[in-house]
Amino acid sequence: METPGTLSEVDGMVFPELDAALAALLVTILVAGVAKGLSGFGSGMIVAPVAGALYGPKAALVIVVLIDSLPAVPITIPVLPLARWREVLPVIAGLLLLFPAGIAILTHGDTDVLRWTISIAILACAATLMSGYRYRGPRNAAVSFGVGGVAGILSGIASIPGPPVIAYWMASGLPAAVVRANLLTLFLLGEVVSLGNIWAAGLLKAEVVMIALAAAPVYFAGLIAGARGFDRSSERTYRIATYGLIVFAAVLALPLFDGLLPR
Repeated sequence: METPGTLSEVDGMVFPELDAALAALLVTILVAGVAKGLSGFGSGMIVAPVAGALYGPKAALVIVVLIDSLPAVPITIPVLPLARWREVLPVIAGLLLLFPAGIAILTHGDTDVLRWTISIAILACAATLMSGYRYRGPRNAAVSFGVGGVAGILSGIASIPGPPVIAYWMASGLPAAVVRANLLTLFLLGEVVSLGNIWAAGLLKAEVVMIALAAAPVYFAGLIAGARGFDRSSERTYRIATYGLIVFAAVLALPLFDGLLPR
């Protein structure tokens, strides 16, 4: 973790103190949870740039993976029957194969360069989706595998597999409920891949894990609120809200604006 937070020891375990950096992270994670519960995507793209600015890209990867694993199970299981498995499985295969490449880039890359790369990739995805672009090419297993490979690299760098997959599926014309189910299913399975790889890479540092554990209940509360909101909102409303949050987080976390976030 490039910028250690303030920690305190309680009953033999190290817990993060509620300083300005952790408070900013918790607010971001709550908003991200609402976005994902509402739309099925967006949490990593909202949390990763902000967490990277606060604690560094390596810590951000661990935080996103840990908060987005178990808390996401309750909202993912009910939508599994809606997922199009013939589309999800090839994407998962590509993600599994290329995730270690993303980890290698994260481990050896420059912190500021990684932060710029993450934010620009997120902004490019949001711009593509908001433009109304619709992918008209083939949608076979090979293309899905390629999309999953790109997602795997981005997932290894910052746990943001979403951009290529969202652009691919949301441009497909599939119903919102099916896209949401596909994304939730993919991200939950992807977390299993991510956990094994970050453990093997030695990125599971105790202080970062404790920050993630402290944030998990906040994220879960956001997920529940967002999931309830999905039933009451239109497809247009949830997409616009999620895009706006993604853009705001990515811009705020650019190195240009470091003075706006506590360190």
